[in-house]
Amino acid sequence: MGYTFMVPAKIISGENVISDLGSHIEGKGTKALIVTDEFMVKFGNVAKVEAALKAADIPYVVYAGANTEPTDKIVEGGLEVYRSEKCDFLIALGGGSPIDTAKAISFMSVAEGKISDYMHVNIDMPVPYLVAIPTTAGTGSEVTKNTIISDTTNNVKMLLGGPSIIPALAVVDPTFTMTAPPSVTANTGLDALCHAIEAYTSRKAQPLTDTFALSAIKKIHKYLPICYKDGKNVEARLAMSLAATEAGIAFNNASVTIVHGMSRPIGALFHIPHGLSNAMLLPACLEFAIEENTARFAEIGRLMGAADEKTDDHEAAVAMAKEVARFCKALDVPTLEEKGVKKEEFFAQLDKMASDALESGSPQNTMRVPTKEDLIGIYKKLF
Repeated sequence: MGYTFMVPAKIISGENVISDLGSHIEGKGTKALIVTDEFMVKFGNVAKVEAALKAADIPYVVYAGANTEPTDKIVEGGLEVYRSEKCDFLIALGGGSPIDTAKAISFMSVAEGKISDYMHVNIDMPVPYLVAIPTTAGTGSEVTKNTIISDTTNNVKMLLGGPSIIPALAVVDPTFTMTAPPSVTANTGLDALCHAIEAYTSRKAQPLTDTFALSAIKKIHKYLPICYKDGKNVEARLAMSLAATEAGIAFNNASVTIVHGMSRPIGALFHIPHGLSNAMLLPACLEFAIEENTARFAEIGRLMGAADEKTDDHEAAVAMAKEVARFCKALDVPTLEEKGVKKEEFFAQLDKMASDALESGSPQNTMRVPTKEDLIGIYKKLF
């Protein structure tokens, strides 16, 4: 049996590697569109990128409109700037929102029609050179072939993907993550944990993705609590940055499963940040999923120290699920109710959320394939 494994053409990593950006993008374009958000401007992260571009004598313009989870309207705004300023390549700086926005601007700059036309289409076309610089350790968007954009007309989060979406260059510099507050650190780190766990237990898992997924899980379990308590710990920040990239590489090639499939509708309808909605769902989804993929979940449990080699697989898998629930609680993951979501409003959307989750295709990658009724039952457990 053969496998396909896709990663960016180049990944550079390490403390302050941003200063070398110019040497890596020489000849890739004549004017860059920096896609970012207002916080990155405020915290001085955009200034670091600007300094690197100025040192290399590369013209640029900044689009700081990716301030929320990306929508088709935000993409359209960036595309207008890209074209009016005559840019020919892009640099994404930020969390998943700016990177996903830049990915969409990149392919829509050469595509025909509306962005919603590309849902369930393998996006494979020549696109402008794209640099992705993550400022959180979580989404893994800097190395993936997917972008999630909200369709504001139909109120659906579109999962768009294909080879053209993968950034050409990923810059993994932990100094950018130092400004992330504890809540963002926790939410994005747990998103990375979901990526790794789902990739390792996916129907599409393969030997290379297993390697990256397990390495990411080990790092996240050890270093995320440290980053949460001490955001200035450079060793922990570097480890988490690498873990997020590893997890991104893993799920980019093995796909995500039930957690992400169920998470996207919550984000679209109730505007809960993506990483947080994943974390809210994770314990209940694991409880469902371990029954038909016990050995793999048991291996994660042993890796986390929740079980040992003498523990039988089922007991180790259950221990793993309990350890993940404890881990989320230690990182202060709130409930939907604590985030202001009303039970009656949530339950009124159960049918739509379950349908949208199945439509995404992600839950079907779970070894125990859920029915619509299964998904509704899991959603109900969140209250």
